[in-house]
Amino acid sequence: MRIKLKQNVTPKGGGLAAAKGRFVLWVTVPLLLYVSLSIFVLGWALLLTFFEYSPVRRGGLFLGLGGSNPFVGLGNFVEMVKGTSVQARIFRVSLKNTLIFAFAVLPLNLAITLPLAWLLESIGQRFKTMFRTIYFMPVLTSSVGVALIWMSLYHPQSGWINQIIRFFGGTPKAWLSDPTAGFMGVSVSMWAVIFAYLWQDYGFNVVIFIAALQGVPKMLREAAIIDGANRWQSFSKIMIPLIRPALLFVCVMTMLSSFQVFDIIQVMTDGGPSYNTQVLVLDIYKNAFRYHRMGWAAAQSLVLVLIVMSITIFQMRVLRTKWEY
Repeated sequence: MRIKLKQNVTPKGGGLAAAKGRFVLWVTVPLLLYVSLSIFVLGWALLLTFFEYSPVRRGGLFLGLGGSNPFVGLGNFVEMVKGTSVQARIFRVSLKNTLIFAFAVLPLNLAITLPLAWLLESIGQRFKTMFRTIYFMPVLTSSVGVALIWMSLYHPQSGWINQIIRFFGGTPKAWLSDPTAGFMGVSVSMWAVIFAYLWQDYGFNVVIFIAALQGVPKMLREAAIIDGANRWQSFSKIMIPLIRPALLFVCVMTMLSSFQVFDIIQVMTDGGPSYNTQVLVLDIYKNAFRYHRMGWAAAQSLVLVLIVMSITIFQMRVLRTKWEY
């Protein structure tokens, strides 16, 4: 007696199609959830800019808006420009400090990282890897840890910087707490924070520039040497123009991170002394979560987004290239 077993044969490609369908479903649902939440958060923040909203006040029936959280239209933005209130004056100081910080960090970062990457790129591979690792290590360090390290260095009595100044007969400084000390029109406390931020951030750009310099064909460097170019001419006339895409990336990312600086300043100075280091993100944080002025903080956030977007578009137009090698 023969028993015939019926075998279920899956149509060719059916299993693969089903797997693809499940994969698309697994990816699509979280993506839709993420996009929906993002759109809601952005829409909510944009809506708050038109209200004098505080979560501690009981407002109207629709999301707490209205009532004791009144509609002010463009009043928050008008107050930023023309207002005489404390929060308006602090906003203008914070915006000024943010611009000072960002436009000081970018050229100083490039002045350090470009020549350093050029020097590291010219040494042997074994030493290149070692130095690249050493210079990149601060990037991996927590910003809070970096802030604490530099606070100890800047300490008025026991800090190494003041001890070195005393050793050479100089006058120690209260680097983080003197509201009157300044250099080149910028407070000493702001310069102190800038140098701490540079120490943590410059290693990332060094690695980017080394990779870009390694991508330049050797024949171009050899042709420059044959034509009689010295090292500086080869670097400034040949290498820098050829790494403009990497230069654009570094400038945009450095400027973006500079405008968003928060934690290192919040730990080192909390915006002091006398608001000399109060940057816009820190001011937004204080208004939103300390003083519960959510509408005002949302309006500040929109201004920050527009400023960063404008500067980024300008950088991309100036530094972009229409050629490849």
